[in-house]
Amino acid sequence: MKNIPYILIAMRFLFAPIIFFLAYVKGEESRFLILALMFIGLLTDIFDGIIARKVGVSSEKLRRLDSQVDLIFWLSLGFAAYFLNPILIRDEWHGILLIFIMEALCYIISWLKFGKETCTHAWLSKLWGLSLLLAFTFLIGFQQVGWTFYLTIILGFISHLDVILIILILPKWQYDVPSFYHAWKIRNGVQRKKTTFFN
Repeated sequence: MKNIPYILIAMRFLFAPIIFFLAYVKGEESRFLILALMFIGLLTDIFDGIIARKVGVSSEKLRRLDSQVDLIFWLSLGFAAYFLNPILIRDEWHGILLIFIMEALCYIISWLKFGKETCTHAWLSKLWGLSLLLAFTFLIGFQQVGWTFYLTIILGFISHLDVILIILILPKWQYDVPSFYHAWKIRNGVQRKKTTFFN
């Protein structure tokens, strides 16, 4: 049981090159297989943290690994969306660039302050992940941008801003901080209970 969280993370890591390959080589015929891998990947992301806490193996190492694999997994879906819908993606490059800039800022600020990458697993980031699921479902499965894409850009900006505030407020590096409000409480010496929102 203690190995299951690592197996689930490894599955998501292995899905990334498969998704990339399917979109780049197979193209149109791979759309719904990619979506299936995306939904399975999301389930592994939900349950790796839940199981890790249940069996007592949730740790900094596991959470940092989970965060980096998440980044690789969602990037592979981003590339897949581009390979399958290049014109749609190019038309929306402003919003996509904004998200890349915000993501980069999170890493840069965290490295400058703490000497390691961010690993907050904040609530808004999880909500953004759900919006990404919707946006990629429309983009990859149905070749549509629509409201799901714009919702993802808005939530992406807000969630990254939340992470940046968490980093700036925390007195020392910490993983699994639900929001900047919780970071403020930690800064003021208020202990918090572990949360179980998805993972």
